[in-house]
Amino acid sequence: MSRQQRQSVTTRPWRLRKRVLPQHTDHAGVMWHGAYVAWLEEARVEALCAAGLSYAVMSDEGIEMPVVSLRIDYRQALRHGDAVVLESRCEARRGVRWPWTTRFLLGETVMAEAVVELVMLRRSEEGGVVLRRVPLEVQAVIDRLLGGGHEEPPV
Repeated sequence: MSRQQRQSVTTRPWRLRKRVLPQHTDHAGVMWHGAYVAWLEEARVEALCAAGLSYAVMSDEGIEMPVVSLRIDYRQALRHGDAVVLESRCEARRGVRWPWTTRFLLGETVMAEAVVELVMLRRSEEGGVVLRRVPLEVQAVIDRLLGGGHEEPPV
């Protein structure tokens, strides 16, 4: 168990199953580094939706969660055709930052690990105001995110 997993308050990871498609790869069939970032966002948005709030609805209510920090440790290359499981764990907020850790798994092998930190803000005429407290209408969803995910069917 990694140090990040021990620090997580999420008991079960949120899982997203993906397959590396041609559009995710470079000319050699290796997954392009930018595709990892898109998958990280998809994993968070899908977890949020599964917990009961679509990002689109939250955004319509003026609440956004931009990324303020992103680190990916690439260990082994993912290749065209690989069936990958992203295991994401939601951690408790640290001040205004809300960290997520994600492992890209090919079978039992960790191919990459990522840590993404978000902040929650409310859009305003002047831009955005960082929220120091989670809005009440979002807190129940955050609690479900912290509780962990559910099993998904295989790819």
